[in-house]
Amino acid sequence: MPVLDVRSDTVTQPTLAMRQAMFDAVVGDDVYGDDPTVRELETLAAGILGKEAALFVPSGNFGNQLALYTHCQRGDEVILGDDCHIVWHETGGAAVIAGVQLRTIASADGMLRADEVKKRIRVGDDIHWPRTGLICVENAHSNGRVIPLADMAAVWNVAQQHGVPVHLDGARVFNAAVHLGCEVRDITRYSDTVMCCLSKGLAAPIGSILAGPAAFIARARKNRKLLGGGLRQAGVLAAPGILALTEMVTRLPEDHANARYLAEQLAALPGISVNLDDVHINMVWFRLPDTLDSGTLMAALADAGIKANGPEHGLMRLVTHWQIGRADIDRIVAVFASVLAA
Repeated sequence: MPVLDVRSDTVTQPTLAMRQAMFDAVVGDDVYGDDPTVRELETLAAGILGKEAALFVPSGNFGNQLALYTHCQRGDEVILGDDCHIVWHETGGAAVIAGVQLRTIASADGMLRADEVKKRIRVGDDIHWPRTGLICVENAHSNGRVIPLADMAAVWNVAQQHGVPVHLDGARVFNAAVHLGCEVRDITRYSDTVMCCLSKGLAAPIGSILAGPAAFIARARKNRKLLGGGLRQAGVLAAPGILALTEMVTRLPEDHANARYLAEQLAALPGISVNLDDVHINMVWFRLPDTLDSGTLMAALADAGIKANGPEHGLMRLVTHWQIGRADIDRIVAVFASVLAA
C-alpha cells in the first residue's frame, strides 16, 4: 500500500509537471537579478497578490521574519494574535532577527478585534514606550479558520488611522480566498505586505513569496541577502512556483471538499467530536475520547501506512492535499473506526 501522509500540506510532493518545469527552467544568478524564471515568478505573484512588487524567499518563516525585519526598527513593538504562527512556530525569530517586542492580543479563533488592536497602539512620544512598528494578521489562520473580510477591514482601518503598517501572514491565503469565494487581492488589499507559501497546498517543493510596495521590496531584497537568502540559479525552484500559482490554485476546492468529507466521516464515529463549522480549508481538527490510548492509535495508523501527528491534550489534526483522495480518506477513517471498536 502507498504511504499516506496527512501530517500537513507541507509534505506535498511536486507534480510531474513541476518536475519537468524544474528540468527545463532557464536560469541565471538571481543575486545579480539575472534569473529570468525568478523574475517571471515575482512579477506573476505581485500581480496576483495585488502588490507593486514581490520577492522569492526560501520559506514562509523566512518571509514573515524578513517582513518584520524590513518594516521595523530594533526595539519596536509588533501587535499580533497570541495564537498566531509568528508567536507559536517561528522559534522566537522576531527577538533574534528584527529585535522587536511582540505585544499579543487574545484572539477569537484567530480573529483580532479592531478595538483591542487600537488599545495597544502607542500614541504619543512618551520616552518609556516602544514605537508601534507593525500589526500582523493571519489568513487563513493556522487553526484552519478563515478570517472574514470585514474583520480584516476593521483592523486595516485602525492601522490606517494611526499610520501603522499591516503585514499579512498569508501562508494559506489562496485557501482563504477559496473559502470566502473571492479573489486573493480582495484579502491582501487590507495589508501593506503579504507572505504566501508556494510549498504547502500549492505543492511547490520549496519557497514562498513576500509582496508589497516596490520600495519595501527593494529594502527586503537587500535584507534577504543579509540573512543568507540570496540564491543563485534559483529558477529551478521558481519554475514549480509558477505552476503553483497558475495551476495548483485552481484545484484547492478539491482539498477543501475532501477535508469536509473526512470531517463528516470522523464525526460519525462514536466518541470523536468534530466542530464541522471550523472546517474552512483543508484542515480537520477533532477531539478524541479520553479513554482512547493515543499510543495504540498511532501504532495502528503506522501499521496501515498512514503518517499523522499524534494528538495533543486529546486534540488531533489531519490535513488533506493533492495526494489524498476519497479512497485514501476511507482508508484513514477505517483505522480510527477499528481502534475505537477495539
